[in-house]
Amino acid sequence: MKIRKTTIAVQGTAITVLSEKDFICLTDIARVKNADRSDDLVRNWLRNRNTVEFLGIWEQLNNPDFNSVEFDGIKMQAGLNSFALTPKQWIEKTKAIGVASHAGRYGGTYAHKDIAFEFASWISVEFKLYLIKEFQRLKEDENSRLSLAWNLNRTLSKLNYRIHTDAIKARLIPAAVTPGQAAITYANEADVLNVALFGQTAKQWRDANPKLEGNMREYATVEQLLVLANIEGMNAELIHMRLSQGERLKRLNEIAIRQMRVLTSAPASKQLRK
Repeated sequence: MKIRKTTIAVQGTAITVLSEKDFICLTDIARVKNADRSDDLVRNWLRNRNTVEFLGIWEQLNNPDFNSVEFDGIKMQAGLNSFALTPKQWIEKTKAIGVASHAGRYGGTYAHKDIAFEFASWISVEFKLYLIKEFQRLKEDENSRLSLAWNLNRTLSKLNYRIHTDAIKARLIPAAVTPGQAAITYANEADVLNVALFGQTAKQWRDANPKLEGNMREYATVEQLLVLANIEGMNAELIHMRLSQGERLKRLNEIAIRQMRVLTSAPASKQLRK
């Protein structure tokens, strides 16, 4: 999957952001000070002993695979006149994840926002404050769009559930059943969807999460809600086709697995390490 890049304007300078991982382009930030020597500025910053110590602490807090032995060797050399360190060397030697180096026309050095803000301080304290402000504005806009998408898919799920329950009334509930019997049938059919998508019934989820309010669907991701809306409509059609509950569960589970794989394939994290 192609990495989604967003550009924010900070004091008239375009700064590239990789939103999925909260990575910010250090090369763009360096252009604020010297547009012709941006890569040199990043390397000079990496030569600083305080920078190396900061990066090492960040990796130790966030990266279980961080090579502390290599880091100790780098830290001992940091600050010496002969010491030099490039982003690529830092990544390869220590298995760092907080910094990423991209080649090509739209390449450059990127870093997690914590590290990028530290670099921005080295460039200009004023610029750092404006960068934080614009980055926060970007994340608020993204969260707002995500919330709208979540609510839309939740609404679709609820609307499709009406079609689903109508099919249950037409095909699964015998005539003259009691309200209690009808409720049991509805619960079973709801759990067909729950098991197909979430791998557990509503009761199993409640027993496993006694401190959480609501139901498992309230804690679902946008992708899960989209798939749920899809399989609700499909289950209604399968019910009209008079398929057994067991056969429907099997088919719906296969569909849910296939659709979730498509929606969640090729995570951006793999792209960042290239």
